[in-house]
Amino acid sequence: MTQNGEDDLVEYGYKRVLITITAILCTLLEIVDTTIVNVALTNMRGSLGATLNDVAWVITAYAIANVIIIPMTNWLSQQFGRRNYFVTSIIIFTIASFLCGNADNIWELVTFRFIQGLGGGALLVTSQTIITESYPIAKRGMAQAIYGMGVIVGPTLGPPLGGYLVDNFSWPYIFYINIPLGIIATILALTFVKSPKYGEKLKSNQVDWLGIFLLTAFIGSLQYVLEHGQQDDWFNNKTIILLSIITVFGLLLFIWRELTYEYPIVNLRVLKDGNLQIGTVMCFILGFGLYGSTLIIPIYTQTILGWTATDAGLLLIPGSITTAFMMPIVGKLLQRGIPQSYMVGLGFLIFFFFTYIVQNSMTTNTGVEHLYWALILRGIGIGLLFVPITTLSLSTLKGKDIGEGAAFTGMMRQLGGSFGIAIITTFITRFNQEHRVNLVSHLDTTRLEVQQRVLMLQKGFMSKGFSANESVKKAYQVMDYSVMKQSAVLSYMDIFMYLGIMFLCCIPIIFFIKKGKNKINPADAMH
Repeated sequence: MTQNGEDDLVEYGYKRVLITITAILCTLLEIVDTTIVNVALTNMRGSLGATLNDVAWVITAYAIANVIIIPMTNWLSQQFGRRNYFVTSIIIFTIASFLCGNADNIWELVTFRFIQGLGGGALLVTSQTIITESYPIAKRGMAQAIYGMGVIVGPTLGPPLGGYLVDNFSWPYIFYINIPLGIIATILALTFVKSPKYGEKLKSNQVDWLGIFLLTAFIGSLQYVLEHGQQDDWFNNKTIILLSIITVFGLLLFIWRELTYEYPIVNLRVLKDGNLQIGTVMCFILGFGLYGSTLIIPIYTQTILGWTATDAGLLLIPGSITTAFMMPIVGKLLQRGIPQSYMVGLGFLIFFFFTYIVQNSMTTNTGVEHLYWALILRGIGIGLLFVPITTLSLSTLKGKDIGEGAAFTGMMRQLGGSFGIAIITTFITRFNQEHRVNLVSHLDTTRLEVQQRVLMLQKGFMSKGFSANESVKKAYQVMDYSVMKQSAVLSYMDIFMYLGIMFLCCIPIIFFIKKGKNKINPADAMH
């Protein structure tokens, strides 16, 4: 695309404001839908008569579709024209939302969620390019900051909004809420979004159908293995073994195909760029920490501290508002030429302090005040990481390589989140078992303090009218429950410790970054 072609897309005044609102609305629709479902799973199980494993597919299907479509979005935009592709994606997402709400059984719902994810993944990626290209080059750091607000605030809005809709209405309304917003976004996109001028489209016999198939096979299999490995006992399960083999061979064949085919669906050669290599690794770690910590805190507050889903969701909001507040500041600092590597190094360090504080605050009766400031700190850290990592990844790319490089950063952030959730849930289970064994080994019934504790609990139950035998049983049940809670807290503490160490280890990577020639141009087509 020529420089003039880029300038043609720059808008001013109310048009730019409306394009920005459209793009952020579409980003929020996509990202809120990733997490809004989490709080409704119990209700879905009841009304659709599904098992916990079945209902987990409602999340998995959406994630698989997202990760498949993201790397293909740049290519699809060129084939159909960006505006046509963007509007079609909004319509697919909106219709699929209506069908999800009307699903009669769990597998209908899973199918419609997959279709919704195909539309949604495109919204996430294309919104970013549209925002970026609507701003002149000097303001593109700010454009990324505005987009970043939607990406960071979205996952946090999901649980409290979902909790409210499920508590006051019923679970289909978490999908129905997308319909009016989708209609508004469609009208705005048709009116204001413009397409850049692309080169010639590929003929149908030039399309990389094998590449599309291999990408779908390896990413779909990988996502399934990550999401279901722990509950299906990893490599003791035949399905997991088969899909792991498909993942490995699918990836190798996909790399071979993309490097040898004349019209690849994903241009892997762009990964020769050193800064993009470093950036994709950092995006992966960022996704790991962002989604991983968002997963643990609601589980901890609901299962250990006994909070409601809405309260657990609300706890995350101040930290997200902090990130949203940080985004324009980071955008301004980038415009002034402050190196991205400094901000990234500081962001990793702040995230480490967040994990350290949370780890030291966790008990079986921690209050809001102990987590509140730690989550504000997390918000600052993510604000310093999100835009600088992506602009840094693209800082030494030119022309259409920028869009292709941006697709990798988006995909790696999503994959990092999937890996993070899968690895963290696996290790929570393992650490839990270890801590339980250790704690139980200290509960020797011949020890005086253990006998005194049992006797005290027994007397408490006898005073409520239970017999001596019943009271002893109940005393041991209370102690068992106490051990279970304590071992869960210790396992969450371990996870935060390792997350912190991982972020601390990332700081030296910034010394390998090369300085880009352009100050802000890197934000050109970030996904």
